Amino acid sequence: MTALIDNLVDGTWSQNGDGSPQPNLNPADQRDVVGVYPMATEAQAAEVVDAAVKAFPGWRRTSAIDRGVFLSRAADLLRERSESIAADITRENGKTLAEARVEVIKSADFLDYYAGIARLPFGDLLDDARPNAFVLTRREPIGVIVAITPWNDPLLTPARKISPALVTGNTVVVKPSPETPLSMQHLARALHDAGLPAGVLNTVNAANEVVGSAVLADDRIAAVTFTGSTRTGFALQRALAGRTVRFQAEMGGKNASVVMPDADLDLAVKTIAAAAFAQAGQRCTATSRVIAHSDVHDLLVERLVSAAATYRPGDGARGAVMGPVVHRDHQASVLRFVHEAQSQGATVLTGGDAPTDDDRKHGCFVNPTVLGDVTPEMTIWRQEVFGPVIAVVRAADLDHAVALVNESDYGLSAAIFTADLHAAHRFIDEVDTGQVSVNLPTSGWDVHQPFGGFKQSGSSFKEQGLDALRYYTKTKTAAIAHGVLP
Repeated sequence: MTALIDNLVDGTWSQNGDGSPQPNLNPADQRDVVGVYPMATEAQAAEVVDAAVKAFPGWRRTSAIDRGVFLSRAADLLRERSESIAADITRENGKTLAEARVEVIKSADFLDYYAGIARLPFGDLLDDARPNAFVLTRREPIGVIVAITPWNDPLLTPARKISPALVTGNTVVVKPSPETPLSMQHLARALHDAGLPAGVLNTVNAANEVVGSAVLADDRIAAVTFTGSTRTGFALQRALAGRTVRFQAEMGGKNASVVMPDADLDLAVKTIAAAAFAQAGQRCTATSRVIAHSDVHDLLVERLVSAAATYRPGDGARGAVMGPVVHRDHQASVLRFVHEAQSQGATVLTGGDAPTDDDRKHGCFVNPTVLGDVTPEMTIWRQEVFGPVIAVVRAADLDHAVALVNESDYGLSAAIFTADLHAAHRFIDEVDTGQVSVNLPTSGWDVHQPFGGFKQSGSSFKEQGLDALRYYTKTKTAAIAHGVLP
């Protein structure tokens, strides 16, 4: 069945476009058209901002508790519809049905978490040196938020951004990825069906240049929150420069897992393989670099190769443990990285190609890949691949391992596997990443835990938890005198 994917504009589902609807293809079988979606014109995209601006005063005056009620209702609807939503995520994105089910539940968790946050204090009460006076602070919404979201977690990432933005009183315009617009429509529909007032949440499927000229250039927007590639994030930052528009970015990663001689190898292998190959490696926190102490390097590599063999790619709707990458161009990009690594001297220990059998030749599959004989100068070690590829290097000791972790333009996530508490704390202290794990994967951060990277992995504003509230609000400080001043 082919879906028609609409825009939500001022409380109405709109099928308006410029006459060139775009097909949305199943990455497991490119012959399967999941849906078609209209591409908004500049005038239509501008209407989305108009709707958000118009809705802001009323939504701002709505109590935080009442705002949270809409989020809770939407969370319940996501859970009620979880099977159909998960099936669409799998068909549209390619991840396995099990992964898609988890995404739906976690998206509902974000809505519920921020609904609960609505009952917490949104300010402080402070003393004042003047008699009969006190000072209070309050967090207020900043206005219209533009959320630009990716295809790899097409329901979860919008939920992560929309939930704190809405509960703090902002209105939102979402520009979903063109690869996964149907997933975002499910979230918008849940909020719409929960009774969210018209214009508080709006979606727009449009070409990047249309969004740039009609949405991002609009002086009425207050902030942009973005998840995607570092290159696109930097381009957005340049486009917003010279204005008072806030910018939050969660961008690329080149995440490393360090394995020390005293590590539990069973745990390390299982955890690293899952962090590298789940969702076909298409997570910003996926493990793509493995730094093995020389004493365990050979055994670890041997066992990682064996583990990779258990991640046979296939259609996620038919029980595969690893799905395809998102489209043909991305499949070609991942394979180019591997071939370039070979040309630079790396050895493909397993994978490095695409399956060609009849069952999978129409999909965008990449076999799980482990590369040996890698050096830090190689492109595969330095650039984000965003696919099921692990590059392994040796480290002489902990100092060497930390240096290898930090020798990167990215700083999102890192992990160490060790039984040495002192080594673990040194690692936490010395690695330059926003997220650090000990005997845990580089991926997997819960809703209440602040999330974001350093260097070219992100901006200074973190997502998730209470930290997200700081991005979507501004602080007002009020001094109040009572009684008769002396």
